[in-house]
Amino acid sequence: MSTIQIRLPDGNTLAVPAGSTVLDVARTIGAGLARAALAGRIDGRLADLRTPLEADAAIEIVTGKDPQAGEVIRHSAEHVMADAVKRLFPNAQVDVGRTDHSEKFQYDFLMEHPFTPEDLESIEKEMWKILAEKSEFVREVISREEAVAFFAARGEKLKVSRIADIPEDQEITIFRHGEFTDLCRGPHVQRTDQIGALQITESAGAYWRGDESKAMLQRIYGTAFATEKKLQEHLAQIEKAKNRDHRRIGATLGLFFTDPIAPGSPFYLPKGMILYNGLIDFIRSLYPKYGFAEVMTPQLFRTELFKTSGHYQLFRKDMFVLEGDEDEELSVKPMNCPGHCHLFSTQKHSYRELPIRFAEFSRLHRNERSGTLTGLSRVRSMAQDDAHVFCEPEQIDAELDSFFEMTGEVYQALGLEAPKVAVSTHPAEFTGELADWDVAERQLLEAVKRAGHACSIKPGEAAFYGPKIECDFRDVMGRAWTLSTLQVDVSMPGRFGLRYVGRDDKLHQPAMLHRAILGSLERFIALYTEMTGGDFPFWLAPVQVALLPIAERHLAYAGRVQQALVGVGIRVFLDTRNEKLGYKIREAEIQKVPLMLVVGDQEVVDGTVTPRHRRGSKQSNEAVALDVMVSKLAADARERRVSRSED
Repeated sequence: MSTIQIRLPDGNTLAVPAGSTVLDVARTIGAGLARAALAGRIDGRLADLRTPLEADAAIEIVTGKDPQAGEVIRHSAEHVMADAVKRLFPNAQVDVGRTDHSEKFQYDFLMEHPFTPEDLESIEKEMWKILAEKSEFVREVISREEAVAFFAARGEKLKVSRIADIPEDQEITIFRHGEFTDLCRGPHVQRTDQIGALQITESAGAYWRGDESKAMLQRIYGTAFATEKKLQEHLAQIEKAKNRDHRRIGATLGLFFTDPIAPGSPFYLPKGMILYNGLIDFIRSLYPKYGFAEVMTPQLFRTELFKTSGHYQLFRKDMFVLEGDEDEELSVKPMNCPGHCHLFSTQKHSYRELPIRFAEFSRLHRNERSGTLTGLSRVRSMAQDDAHVFCEPEQIDAELDSFFEMTGEVYQALGLEAPKVAVSTHPAEFTGELADWDVAERQLLEAVKRAGHACSIKPGEAAFYGPKIECDFRDVMGRAWTLSTLQVDVSMPGRFGLRYVGRDDKLHQPAMLHRAILGSLERFIALYTEMTGGDFPFWLAPVQVALLPIAERHLAYAGRVQQALVGVGIRVFLDTRNEKLGYKIREAEIQKVPLMLVVGDQEVVDGTVTPRHRRGSKQSNEAVALDVMVSKLAADARERRVSRSED
C-alpha cells in the first residue's frame, strides 16, 4: 500500500497510508485530539474529518477552540434541525440549508402550513433529544443515479431537483446521522453531542429558488455553539446588533429608507444625502494628491461591451438587459471597468502619460435576487468610489504602495481601526494565463507586507479577471465585510486590445488595476452606520451643531450665532421650540448631533456660547468666545478631525 506525507502545523511530518481520512490523522497524533476533533483543514481549506487523503498535504485538526469550529457546529445543527422537522412533520419536504454558517443556520421546507411558535418550540425540544442520542455523522459518496433514486423513493422532489444543479464532474456526497440523510458536502462534527448549545431563532417564508413565481417554502433559522456560554454571548450580540441596525438608525435619524415600490434601491433623505455627498467629497478631495482624474461613462451600453470584458458570459443573469431599436440588446451598467477600458482605447497613449487613473462615482445596477436584498447592505442600485489605473508593468508596485497610503488616510479620518488584509487567489473559472496570475498574486502579497499588514490568503475567492487585495472590517456581530479592494487585472487589457507606445516606440499592453477605497457607498454607509451607531465624526455628521437657546429672549443672539457658523460651512440646527433646555438636549442626543451650543443670558452679554458635547466626551463645557468657537469648528470640519464620542 502506498503512503503519503502529512505536514502538521508544528512542522513535523507523518507517513500514513493513502486513503486515510483526516480523522485517521488525528488518531495517529493522539486519542484525546481525535475525541475533540470537529473537522480538519487540508492545505488551508476546511474539510470533513471523513475526507480521504490521496496525496501529500498539510493537515490541521479543528477542535472547539478553533475560530472555524462554530461554522462546523452550526452546519451540523442544521442537519439536526431538518431531522427534527422530519420526525415531527413526516410529510415535509426538505430543500436546502445555508452555505454561510459564520453565525447561523437555516433550512427551507415545503409544508402544508406555516410553522407556528408552538411548532418551533417543539422542533427545538426534538433537536435536544437528537443531541442526546450521540449519533455519528457518516459520509458516503454515491453516484448521481443512486442519489436521484434515494431521494425520489422518499418523496423528496425538491431534493431531486437540486441534484440536477450539481456539475457532472463533481463528486456527490450524502451525510447520515441516525435515520436522517441529506445531500451535503460537509463538513460535519463527529457526533451530534458535540453540538453543545443551540436555539431556534425565527421562521419566515421564502420562495423556492428565490423565484416569486414558485412555491412558498417555510424557512427556519437557528444558531448553535460549542457551549451555552458562547450561545448566550452570541444572543447578547444579536440584541446589540438590532439596536445598531442601519435600517433602524437610518429611519430614526432621517437618513434613508427602502420601499417595496423600488426593491433594492434606497431612498436618501436630505440628511442622508449630506452623509452620502460628504463621503464622495472626501474621496474626491484626495484625487489631486493621488493623481486620479474623475470621468463619467454612460449608464446604458450595448451588451457587446460586456461580452468583450467577459462579464456577459459569466454574469448575464445579474445584469439588467433590455431591447433597444431593431433587435439591439442593451444593458444598464453593472460595473465601471469595461467602460473605462473602452475610454482608454479611444485615444493613443504614450508611456509618458502613464499611469492614467480614471475615477468614477456614477450609479451601477445589478439584478440581485429579491430574497437577498437587505437594507443598504445588499442592493440593486449603488455607487462605488471606483477607479482604474492603466500603467506600465514596472509601475504596479508604486501604485500598490499608493493604495495603502490612501486607504490609511481615509481610515484615519473616519476613525476606523486597521483592517484585516487578505489576498484572494484565482477561482476555478478564470480568464487569462495562470502564469500571469501567479506573478500578480506574488506582487499583491509583497505589497501587503511592505505596508506592514499581516496577510491571509482567501483561496479561490478572486474575481475571474485577477487576484485581489481585500481589506476586511468587523461589524458589531464580528462578521467580516470587505471594503477597500485592489485587483491586478490579467484579462481585460488583452480582451480589449489596449495598447500604449512604449519607450522603444513599439506598442505594449498596459497593466490594469481596479481600486476601491470605500467600495459600494451603500454597503459602506450601512456598515459604518452600524459601527458608529449613527454617531458620525463631526466633519461628516449631517447636523454638526444643535444651537439651543434657553428662552425666547435668546433667539435673536442665537440667530447671529447661526449665521456665523453657517458662514464657515457648519451645518446647524437652531431649535426654536418653546421647550425646556433638558428636552432640547435629549432630542439632540437622540439625533446624534456631535455638539450642542447653549445660549442663555450670560452668553448674550458676553458674546459666548457654552458647548455641550455628546455623552462620553471628557471635553469641558465652559463658555467659549463665539469667534474662537467658530474658528475651531471650521478647522475641525476642514481638517476632518475625529473626536467622536462612544456610547
